[in-house]
Amino acid sequence: MTAHELDRPAWASLTSRHEAFADGDAKARRYRPSIVPFAASTDDSPESLEALGTLLEPGDTAILLQAGEIRLPASLRAIRRAEGVQMVADGGHAPFEDERIVKLGPADAADMLALAALTEPGPFTLRALDIGRFWGVRDNGRLVAMAGERMAQPGHVELSGVCTHSEARGRGLGRLLSRYVAGRIAEGGDRPYLHAFASNTAAIRLYASIGFTLRTTMQVAVIERADD
Repeated sequence: MTAHELDRPAWASLTSRHEAFADGDAKARRYRPSIVPFAASTDDSPESLEALGTLLEPGDTAILLQAGEIRLPASLRAIRRAEGVQMVADGGHAPFEDERIVKLGPADAADMLALAALTEPGPFTLRALDIGRFWGVRDNGRLVAMAGERMAQPGHVELSGVCTHSEARGRGLGRLLSRYVAGRIAEGGDRPYLHAFASNTAAIRLYASIGFTLRTTMQVAVIERADD
């Protein structure tokens, strides 16, 4: 069976639309750590896994995300593992406008990082805007919700970073921004997709309600060098 390019989304991204942000070679690559911590090998051959191991410096960590079992060379170990899901849009998203939604830029980066630290939507850095667009909602000047783009492959862009401040929950802002970003991705000719932890059933229900369907389960591992 031929593997789907989204089975190893980081690899597909780092060898195509985000190649400029990659460290590594033809066997294994990672995003530069200051941008996002994802890494991947092209396959599970011993050569590729060993190449993956060379990408991590002492004290460094990275995240692997792929369909199927995550295998590691002796030089690496997993310090956390989890199961996730990958969902893709059904094609029903269209761009729309909402006066509450504003485009976020470099001047908003500190506020974005603070919101992400508070809500923990997944890996997020001050340089998230280097690889994708973000939009948010402010309440009396305070950023209370945001969502944006992360990995990108030919024909696909990942919806990511969806989060809402605890004091602004119950207002449908996560749903609103997820639909908005999906519409912007579709407007560019790409198919939106996203990831969630399998245990986050509330998020999965939300995404299903706005037209995302399960494509596959995913394995997640936070890795480090075994000799650390």
